[in-house]
Formats: sequence, structure tokens, C-alpha cells
Amino acid sequence: MPGRINPHWVLARTPPEGWPSDADFAWREAPAPSPQPGQMLTRTVYLSLDPYQWGRRRRGVEQPGEVCHGRAVSQVVESRLEGFAEGDFVFNTNGWQTYGLTGEGISAFGYMFPRKLDPALAPISSAVGVMGMLGLTAYSGLYVQCAPRAGETVVISAASGGVGQVAGQLARLRGCRVVGIAGREEKCAYVRDELGFDECVSHLAPDFQERLYAACPDGIDVYFENVGGAVFEAVLGRLTPNARITLCGLASQYGAMGEDIMQTWRETGAPVFRRQNVQVHPLFVGDYVASHQDQFLSQMSGWLKAGQIRYREDIHKGLETAPRAFQSMLSGGTFGKTLVQVSEDASASR
Repeated sequence: MPGRINPHWVLARTPPEGWPSDADFAWREAPAPSPQPGQMLTRTVYLSLDPYQWGRRRRGVEQPGEVCHGRAVSQVVESRLEGFAEGDFVFNTNGWQTYGLTGEGISAFGYMFPRKLDPALAPISSAVGVMGMLGLTAYSGLYVQCAPRAGETVVISAASGGVGQVAGQLARLRGCRVVGIAGREEKCAYVRDELGFDECVSHLAPDFQERLYAACPDGIDVYFENVGGAVFEAVLGRLTPNARITLCGLASQYGAMGEDIMQTWRETGAPVFRRQNVQVHPLFVGDYVASHQDQFLSQMSGWLKAGQIRYREDIHKGLETAPRAFQSMLSGGTFGKTLVQVSEDASASR
């Protein structure tokens, strides 16, 4: 359809040290592109905001003037890509824009090929959450890498966040004692009372380390690392012999400039890792798409239907809210999986 305008956010600069500000993003509008053979044009419905996006921008993976990266749930507007038709809902990587091309020759937003979604299986927003890369991240890190056993103690940092809330519930399904770490008490209460964790400790408490140790009287057998910093340092003193760690993210350190934060993390933990024979598993979810995604989707849809897995979304309305929502997420101001609803969710009326 001629005249379609594509509002979008571009990276305004390679960000300096610290956390995102309004100056890092610029609003642009341009005509929406037309799909070529082997491509389709999709309209973004839900945009996923995730901590890793800040790391990409800080490392120069995204360049000033480029549309900001982001995975999305989208609806097909026009298709010249076999297997996809107008009206289909898909998981893709549209980025921070209203319309995007997907298919042959489109490599700007990563390796992910589109996946068609069935709204009858789960709400489509969950495809960038519990039924998407977020859920697969929790599944791969916890089940595949750390393989917790019934009776073990599993600690989840950022427990009320998108990945943390799923990882903790998966550990609970394995019969583990599950202890979450979160921020304000509202989040801790949700993790305990709604998600079924055995305990949740606030890292904001002045006696945080003492509370964590009291919640893990037999030590920590598995640690799902999302945060780093002071939280990680507190966990170190409670790791059991042969403990396992999934290194998913270091959200508290993403504002550091000129540092190899992974190397710093490893050096901090090295004495304990050696003494306790701790296994550390760096986690890149892309390594598990081919081998585990189908199994994960089948199991997760069953757990959701049975009410064994719950999740919470923090949805911001309108693409214009993306920078502020992103800033809020990184500072702990959001609650649950952070999304921006960019356009109407037509699946809700089906």
C-alpha cells in the first residue's frame, strides 16, 4: 500500500560510559520499504526490550544511524516469502521500528529466521517472553547446562525479571529448593507468593548477605547469574563443592566502559571456583535453538496450559516509549518481561 510511513528509533551515537539516556536515541520517520522476492513486510506488534541490547550498543555492534536492534512479534502485511501470508503472526527481529523486512538478504538484525506463531497455543506476546528466546534461555541454562536434581538449592538473581521468573519455576518443577534475589519488596513478594519460590531476598536490604545465607542453610548448588556485582560476590561465599553456574548476564555491569566484564567476573570468582570445583557455563541461547527449541516449545506450552508456569509482562504502549522503557528496565524500574506494544494486537479478537 503506497504512502505507508515507518516511524523508528535509530542509535544516535555509540554510547559513552554509563547507562542509556535520551541522547543515545533519535526518532526518525521514512517510507516503509517494499518486499522483494523472498521477503515479507511485517508490522511490529510487540517489541522485546532486553539487557543484552545495551551491551550490543556499547560494544559497537550497532552503529549510529542504524535502527536499534530488538526481537519482536509482528504481523505480515505483504509477503513474497514462501510459507508466509498476509495476516500471519511471526516471531522475527524487526528492531525498534513499526515496519520491517524479513527474509532473503535481510541480515541487519541477526541470525533469527522468522517463526510462524499460533495464537491458539499462547498469547502472541509470549513469543518474545516465556514461549520465545527468553524462555529458551531459562530452559537451556537451567535444565540443559546445570541439570539440577531434586533437593538441591537453586538461586536465581533478577528473579522477578523475564528470564529469572521462568528459570526459578523450572527449578521448582525439578523438586529443588528455589531462592530468588530481587529488588524492592513488591517484587520479592510476587516471586514467593505467585511464582512459588521457597524464598526471595532483596539485594537492597542492608543485611542482604546475611539474609541470603539464612535462606540457603545447606549452601547453593546451582546459581543462575543475571546480575553480577555485589550479588555475585555474596553468592560466592555460599557455593557448595561441585556447584554449577549458568552465566546468562551481568546486568549490573553493563554500564562499565573499557572493561572486559566477563573477565573481571571470572577473576573475582576464580579462587572459589578452584577451591569448590565449580562448573561455569557461559550461556548463548543461539547455541540451543536447533537442538532444543522444538522440545522446549512443546514442554513449555504444556506447563502453561496446566498452570505450572506463570509469568508477568510489563507492557509499555507506543513505540515512542521505547527509550524510556529501556532505561527503566536497566535500572530495575520495570516488573516482569519488558515489552513495548507498537501496534494493535489483532490476535486478541480472534
